[in-house]
Amino acid sequence: MRRIIATTKAPKAIGPYSQAIACAAGELVFTSGQIPLDPNTMEIVSEDVTQQTRQVIENLKAVLSEAGCTLADVVKTTVFLKNMDDFANVNAEYEKAFGKNPPARSTVEVSRLPKNVKIEIEAIAMGSSRP
Repeated sequence: MRRIIATTKAPKAIGPYSQAIACAAGELVFTSGQIPLDPNTMEIVSEDVTQQTRQVIENLKAVLSEAGCTLADVVKTTVFLKNMDDFANVNAEYEKAFGKNPPARSTVEVSRLPKNVKIEIEAIAMGSSRP
């Protein structure tokens, strides 16, 4: 069983993808990558990577919430950075969000991201069964 997750509290998809998919009885939730768009204006929040990271995490929290999850339920993230020199600033915000027991993570530098943002994060979370 597969359930589409969609919320207006995070930016709507800007392409042919879902904000997240939940699947199976124990429910794993797979989010699409979140970028630093303000869900109300659909504009990039800032050019600053710290501000962008904060917005990405807020968007991720909104999508997870719609699936009945929190950041504490996240078991794996993938962070895409336009510039690995931003790693320390991103880590500082990431640590604030995920705390002392963060999920497994991969971080990769990419040449370009949607709307030329500096960061994108996707997640896999353990959810609960919910109709």
